Amino acid sequence: MVGMAAVVGGGTGAAMTAVTMIFEMTLDYAIVMPMIIAVAISVGCRRMLSPENIYTIKLLGRRHFIPKALHANMFLVRRADEVMDTDLLLLPDTMAFDEFLRRPEFVGGLRHIVLTQGERITGVLRVNTSFRRGLAGTYGGVLLGHVASRDFTIARNDDVMFNVIARMWRKKANMAIVIKGSRVPRAANVIGVISKEHVADSVAESIRPYGASG
Repeated sequence: MVGMAAVVGGGTGAAMTAVTMIFEMTLDYAIVMPMIIAVAISVGCRRMLSPENIYTIKLLGRRHFIPKALHANMFLVRRADEVMDTDLLLLPDTMAFDEFLRRPEFVGGLRHIVLTQGERITGVLRVNTSFRRGLAGTYGGVLLGHVASRDFTIARNDDVMFNVIARMWRKKANMAIVIKGSRVPRAANVIGVISKEHVADSVAESIRPYGASG
């Protein structure tokens, strides 16, 4: 088992992953310290022989260079409540669209709206309120629920972004609604939203320190 951890850690460069994975397989506390020592030696020897790991050496052969700081994408282990946008509106899906556009308290550029029916979440909507003066009179009789998107998924505030993104992709969702506390998605527990734009912005922010200057 110690040798297995050493091979995984040295080959992939994921030292902590190797130790944790083998420990979870054995649940034997006695091998944790020998594993740490073996993995450290294995990673050190591999770096002396080859600075690249098994994931990046083929890319290097194709002249795709990856900075060492980006070998592990820490963005994917961030929690949903660290990425979400808390500037959202929680509105009933029976509200008229033209009424929404006329309400001055809803002004603020692009607004993310979570639509509800009682405690049930029924849809999501993004509206650019900057155009409200020109559009307010053109949606007579149209409710927010009529134009809402049902392509959303639910995420808990402590979900890691890897799982949130996988769920959005699997369900072909444009937005994830972040809730807190309850296992059952309820309107009162909504604390934020994550759209594809939020994901892209957060990824860009996470790699900004490693970008080329100037």
